[in-house]
Amino acid sequence: MKNTYFSTAIGLYCNYLVHGMGVILMSLNMSSLEQQWQTNAAGVSIVISSLGIGRLSVLLVAGMLSDRYGRRPFIILGMTCYLIFFIGIINTHSIYIAYAFGFLAGMANSFLDAGTYPSLMEAFPRSPSTANILIKAFVSSGQFLLPMIISLLVWAELWFGWSFLLAAAVMLLNGVFLFRCRFPPHPGPHIAIRTQPAKQVTGQPEHQCSLFDLASYTLYGYISMATFYLVSQWLAQYGQFVAGMSYTLSIKLLSIYTCGSLLCVLITAPLARKMERATSLLMLYTFISVCALLMVCLHPTPYVVIVFAFVIGFSSAGGVVQIGLTLMAARFPHAKGKATGIYYSAGSIATFTIPLITAKLSEISIAHIMWFDTGIAAIGFLLALFIGYRSRIASKHQLKMAQVAE
Repeated sequence: MKNTYFSTAIGLYCNYLVHGMGVILMSLNMSSLEQQWQTNAAGVSIVISSLGIGRLSVLLVAGMLSDRYGRRPFIILGMTCYLIFFIGIINTHSIYIAYAFGFLAGMANSFLDAGTYPSLMEAFPRSPSTANILIKAFVSSGQFLLPMIISLLVWAELWFGWSFLLAAAVMLLNGVFLFRCRFPPHPGPHIAIRTQPAKQVTGQPEHQCSLFDLASYTLYGYISMATFYLVSQWLAQYGQFVAGMSYTLSIKLLSIYTCGSLLCVLITAPLARKMERATSLLMLYTFISVCALLMVCLHPTPYVVIVFAFVIGFSSAGGVVQIGLTLMAARFPHAKGKATGIYYSAGSIATFTIPLITAKLSEISIAHIMWFDTGIAAIGFLLALFIGYRSRIASKHQLKMAQVAE
């Protein structure tokens, strides 16, 4: 299986390298887009929020249709939507049309997710977790490379739009490559119908999970996404206007940020295999995020912001979202797909509500945005503690049931 679909996996991962760039392209080119669209930072932030709305609008439907019609069509559709976004966003002078292109980019993200995650799990059935967590590594790699590319364009005094066109070129070439690759067969609806009676024959009790657990995991999906998404969008602006860093140095903060997230992916992948460790890591990483955000708010100096960029990338963007999803799916063993949809839908809500809030805060002070993120992270830590407490109770209950059964 590995040798058969290795080239396909490489193409799928390359899509997320470009996606990592696409998420932050508008925020890193904010000043240029302000001039082109004749708006301010708040206006660009509202356009950025359209990505979250677009993703949420088709997330659940795209996943269900992917199960029915296959993975390849949705991956190609996602790539096509991204190409239209990259080219269209730099050729419009209307903030309303830009919002529509941003909405399309959000849909592209959902289409890619709907096709890519199942494809990787079907291509590598023996190590699906490893295959999926590598997606995060490629997203972080794209976010690491883009600030360097933009710095080079600024140094050479070239048009900012080349960064968008470069992403479009990579996506186009990768689309041609993937069009020729083989995809693993997916279990169609006819297979799902046949396997339904088999589940009923086993007689295993349906796992029950309280509304408190469902609410806590769903809210954590929102909080964890909001914490690192907010930083990824405003870190460069915070470094430049609050910490007093130069523009070229401030955009490199995102490269430092993604270095932290990449290191965390490498460390977390082997450690999070056991559920007990995953719960501890969830609480630890969320606590580190709170401490790092509080430190940078109290001492917004260039050196502190540089260290903060690495630490917050490690603790909030290095796999903590995936850990939360893994824990939630474990509590819903007979409805993992549904749990995934709920969890990531909450995250998608964060990606369009947070920019709307920060757009208002930016009119007061960019420093207020980081204080707002600190408050969000603090709530996330309390939720992580509650999730850890509930997980421990569930483990004790399962142990007692096993002892009774013996």
